[in-house]
Amino acid sequence: MSSRVASLLEHVRANAENRPGIYRMLGPSGEVLYVGKSVRVRSRLLSYFRAEPGDKAADIIAHAHQVEWEHTPSEFAALLRELRLIKFHRPLYNVEHKRDRGHCFLHLTKEAVPRLHVVGRVTGASGDYYGPFQGQGAVSDVVRAVNDLLELRDCAADTPMRLANQGQLFPLKQEPLCMRGQLSRCLAPCAGGCTHAEYDARIAQARAFLEGTSDVPLTLLHERMALAARRLQFEYAAELRDRAERLKNLREWMVSLGRTMKRLSFVYTVPGHAGEDRVYVLRRGSVRDEWPAPRTPEEREALEARVREIFERPEPETLGLRAHEAQEVMLIARWFHLHPDEFDQATAAPPTHT
Repeated sequence: MSSRVASLLEHVRANAENRPGIYRMLGPSGEVLYVGKSVRVRSRLLSYFRAEPGDKAADIIAHAHQVEWEHTPSEFAALLRELRLIKFHRPLYNVEHKRDRGHCFLHLTKEAVPRLHVVGRVTGASGDYYGPFQGQGAVSDVVRAVNDLLELRDCAADTPMRLANQGQLFPLKQEPLCMRGQLSRCLAPCAGGCTHAEYDARIAQARAFLEGTSDVPLTLLHERMALAARRLQFEYAAELRDRAERLKNLREWMVSLGRTMKRLSFVYTVPGHAGEDRVYVLRRGSVRDEWPAPRTPEEREALEARVREIFERPEPETLGLRAHEAQEVMLIARWFHLHPDEFDQATAAPPTHT
């Protein structure tokens, strides 16, 4: 053990406590290498110094020049703090080692001519995220079907767009830049094949399908199935039937996700270490505010006023999540899935307005 690591070990032994909290491993220039959490911070930190060579923990402590920690009132508080610090610092070891490769999302981009595509994780890119889903291959098949049925583009983000309503001094007939456009399976916004309004109407249909309020892609698919059967194209009809089943399953999952998000709207009181209780105001799966648990009638009245303000604020009941929301919603949904008894600490939220 180097003198630097031995010094870090002595610092942890002398100062860390066995209570919930988060910790940060810092590099030689103060950069954050790793953020973690534990219900027993001291024990967790000491375990790094016992890690076997080749373990991730041993690699982290070998590169650490400083160890910092914050004690939190509860495990739930540590969970939230860890997520927010990771999102802020993007530490090397968290980014590379804590990515959940089993899940994917649908990303409806916020571009002049939006795209619907599959991403492995929520990033800082603008737009709405739908999910999480398991099985990126199957979800990619569904997205291809939706794009084909609604004739949405699936080309690269930097593909030049020339919509029909874009004024051109010398308009020329243009050919679509991809095979889908040439086969009339895309509206071809790259070649003046549609106007902004026409394309936006298809995007609205895609959004409505993902949010469980429209069956347009399924209806189109069933019409193609019927046509293929009338033409005795039974193999193609069977392929369309399987595609329709995948579309139906994705839609049902989105509706289920919507119910989960709606359920995760309440006031959550969490008992804390040494009586440091906290109150979290959750709306649609994300923490909108947190307060120390009220101890006086005045504090209780102030909290109730804040809760009313949050839940009376008009908010669309969309399933699409912004990049900064999706990870927190996933985290909180998982917390209550693993700790269903924690619902006993919840107080029903006041009625909301949409």
